[in-house]
Amino acid sequence: MKWYGKLYIGILVALLYAPIIFLMIYSFNSAGNMIHFDGFTLEHYKSLFQNDRLMSVIFNTIAVALIAASVSTVIGTMGAIALYHLRNKKMKVSLLTLNNVLMVSSDVVIGASFLIMFTAIGHITGLGLGFTTVLVSHIAFCIPIVVIIVLPRLYEMNDNMLHAARDLGANEYQVLSNIMLPQLLPGILGGFFMALTYSLDDFTVSFFVTGNGFSVLSVEVYAMARKGISMEINAISTLLFVVILIGVVGYYVVQHMIKRKQQSKRGVQ
Repeated sequence: MKWYGKLYIGILVALLYAPIIFLMIYSFNSAGNMIHFDGFTLEHYKSLFQNDRLMSVIFNTIAVALIAASVSTVIGTMGAIALYHLRNKKMKVSLLTLNNVLMVSSDVVIGASFLIMFTAIGHITGLGLGFTTVLVSHIAFCIPIVVIIVLPRLYEMNDNMLHAARDLGANEYQVLSNIMLPQLLPGILGGFFMALTYSLDDFTVSFFVTGNGFSVLSVEVYAMARKGISMEINAISTLLFVVILIGVVGYYVVQHMIKRKQQSKRGVQ
């Protein structure tokens, strides 16, 4: 790579990560502001963990993200397999288009649509906005992400392995569990972690479908920021960034281990 290419990448990375590093550094600022750094302290983190309201919101956020990512991974994987086996090309293209529309649509449109739907359902069933509405919304917008990540892995798979397994007497469940899913595992893990990140990061859709008694971290941080700059926001953001970073590193480690295991099974050293 030419020197100017490296310089461009360096500037781009610096612009992307400089604000995050700045935020993380000032989360340890004893002065309690973003103007000057007075000294190192963990007081803001101590205050965060002593704040029952924020700890409850963090727990809500993690619970919603993990459940939404798990459910959407299962549904999205099964949906990708169904699309792969679908022989009607027009139907397949139509379903893929509908799947992609949810990914490119404005979050405001999706959030408002869910709000209208849940409000209408609430008038009939008495269901209010809260944990259930946030969870259903997150599952809905995470499913297309999983489908779009898992589907290419299906097309990379060798169909001859599936045909050979069926010829040897394997039923569809055995083909799915013993051949397809192990081959798809890197894509499934990628879809799970991507769905988890999207759920943790979502603000717009969550803002529309949260109720008075329930909130997630992105909405709570927005409400706190409107009242003024608080170092607890920096502490929360730092912890969230570290958790996501650990998750990403963990994903690549697991993916590398799976790849090496698959290579060893094929006799590749």
